Amino acid sequence: MIFARRLLFLFFFIFLLAAVAPRLGPGPRAAAQSAPVQSAPAQTSVQPAAAQPAGQSYNLPPDKLAKAIALSRIRNILGLVDSLWSLAVLWLLLALGAAAGLDAWTQRLSRHGWVQGLLFFAVFLVITSLAGLPLDIFGHHISRSYGISVQGWGSWAGDQAKALGISVLFGAPVMLLFNWIVRRWPRRYWLGIWVATLPLLVLTIFVSPLLEPIFNKFEPLAKDHSALVAKLEEVVARTGTDIPPERMFLMKASLKTNGLNAYVSGMGATKRIVVWDTTAGRIPDDEVLFIFGHESGHYILKHIPKQLAGAAVFLFFLYWGCAALAAWMARRFGPGWHVDSLGSRPGFVVLLFAISVGSFVLTPVGNTFSRHFEHEADVYGQEAIHGIVAEPQKTAVAAFNRLGEAWLEDPSPNAFIEFWTYNHPSVQTRANFAAHYDPWAAGARPKFFKR
Repeated sequence: MIFARRLLFLFFFIFLLAAVAPRLGPGPRAAAQSAPVQSAPAQTSVQPAAAQPAGQSYNLPPDKLAKAIALSRIRNILGLVDSLWSLAVLWLLLALGAAAGLDAWTQRLSRHGWVQGLLFFAVFLVITSLAGLPLDIFGHHISRSYGISVQGWGSWAGDQAKALGISVLFGAPVMLLFNWIVRRWPRRYWLGIWVATLPLLVLTIFVSPLLEPIFNKFEPLAKDHSALVAKLEEVVARTGTDIPPERMFLMKASLKTNGLNAYVSGMGATKRIVVWDTTAGRIPDDEVLFIFGHESGHYILKHIPKQLAGAAVFLFFLYWGCAALAAWMARRFGPGWHVDSLGSRPGFVVLLFAISVGSFVLTPVGNTFSRHFEHEADVYGQEAIHGIVAEPQKTAVAAFNRLGEAWLEDPSPNAFIEFWTYNHPSVQTRANFAAHYDPWAAGARPKFFKR
């Protein structure tokens, strides 16, 4: 349900929270990692891969290199098709009169405007979810074929149904609220929506850990990994990250994927660290400490408030510009789409379409800022484990190699693709930096840990 989540998250602008609530993960497309894409199908002919350039710090065995290159192409194409198809679906809903027809249907069912609105947006989310289902199915098939995902189709379908349920439960009321703002303030509605969006972004970060158990199983990390918890506490003491052992969890990721990951989520009372069970006990503890150091960096360096501030500025101008675009669309195509005003429910779909176009065009903006913060967190993580692990540089490089191999990340991604779609630097870029970053050498100084 990549399409449905993307459309809902677009409206909440959770697409920016991929950077606001970061993961260490290799970082191209969130969709490609949330439903990981896997080792090449046995029946697929994979062309031999060229040898990797000498001097690179991230390397794959020849067979996995060929698969990573093939998989990268699939990910890139699927990501582009998914984005363009989401725009096409919105256009078709308007051009074929389906949005107007849906509005007329809801008016026949109830005389209450708020009931009509909830029905309209709930059905709208279901329709767009079903429209994207074929792409989602193909993405999961590829993920299973390449050996990254091990999730069965029944479990996968259950997750999609849960995601749709959450989308309808929360998305329909929020869309109804925003639609009301458009009707209430037709000239300055974009400003009202902007003001309403900001607390929703903060709320999303706060409550996200409370929703995660709907999709995955968690248990205290100390239950089977007490030695790791003791080591993590050393990093906590070093960094000042306020995460006690009771807020360190193990996620049963192995039920669904072979990928590696660990992350920090939430804020305030919900802040916690999560280590996947494909990571804890399967890679050396020193590398897990580096991952935790990286995640700690996002909090200590205040990346979340910085990203929220950046998102607020970005959204201000995006809403403003897309309001003008939507007004032009309504004037130009409104009669054919049966849209008499942006304040109507079909008119609100016009606004969604304009915002979708704007966000697609400006995708590199958010990703550029995200890559900057991820790089800072890499530096912080490497410095945070200095004196705790024997060789911080080798530890970081090894962690990136395991990460890249687990997710079959292309060691040499296309520069334009990386610029446009990657919310993290490429694994090769990160590993190369880690291999050469030695601020403890003579005449050098660490960036974040001065002592």
